[in-house]
Amino acid sequence: MTSEHSPTFSDEGQRLLHEARQLLERGDREAAAQVLVRARALDSSLMQAHDLIESQGLIGSFSNIMGLDCRISARDDIFGFFRGHPSSVNPLRDYFADGWRTLSELMLLLEAVDKPLLRTPSMLEFASGHGRFTRHLVKALGAERVTVSDIVVDAVEFSQQTFGVQGFASASVPEEVRWPQQYDLVFVLSLFSHLPRTTWTRWLQVLRDAVKPGGLLVFSTHGIKAADFDHVTLDEDGFFFAPSSESNAIDAHEYGTAFTSERFVLDRIAETWGSDALRHRSLVHFWNHQDAYVLQRL
Repeated sequence: MTSEHSPTFSDEGQRLLHEARQLLERGDREAAAQVLVRARALDSSLMQAHDLIESQGLIGSFSNIMGLDCRISARDDIFGFFRGHPSSVNPLRDYFADGWRTLSELMLLLEAVDKPLLRTPSMLEFASGHGRFTRHLVKALGAERVTVSDIVVDAVEFSQQTFGVQGFASASVPEEVRWPQQYDLVFVLSLFSHLPRTTWTRWLQVLRDAVKPGGLLVFSTHGIKAADFDHVTLDEDGFFFAPSSESNAIDAHEYGTAFTSERFVLDRIAETWGSDALRHRSLVHFWNHQDAYVLQRL
């Protein structure tokens, strides 16, 4: 029978979290780790258990395996995407592996233009989210060379506090962004794959101002493979937009899902940067799903 002094719990996950906290208070870290690993396997307690394991540096932490900070914001929409995806049987592992994969794919892209990532003096990760990729970038470059920016202020603050990077808030109107400085490399992963036609070209134009002369802009798009996979028909200009995305923090008409033909992208590059700015393109490059373009500010 339950004592009047015994706590009640809404589910097994919360009971395990309570037990683990009691064990931590008594200094029994090994037993607490075992309980928390069980709690982490339950959806209702996954995030709380993961946070305790990582913040306490317990056995079973991803930080101990990967050598980087593996704390995750509870507001991270990308982790939520993995958590809810039918193909993800281990969303934590998939989330961290995806960031590592992005790092390797970016490094390959920069090697193709003889601009190795590790020799990059300063880098801006634009539309950075809550640090899915940032944590891996910091391990490669060091926090002092990395700046992040996102329209979601909480995301910028999380990366600053967790990874020690510099950061600033973006804006919904492209022309209202104020760049603190110019950067040798500006990396914009999966922003242009979400922009409506009204801001697509404008963002490409204003991002040029963030790049140092001689520096690079790397960005990705949903190209023909992605359009075919999602059974999308592009318009006569090679463009399609739907007001829907994995983000819960941004208006879907401002940040939805966009698809573009290669010709559409090349024409916009010519209009905003000039055709000579294109250094390299790699179709179906990031995640075997998004096309990649490398521009150099001449």
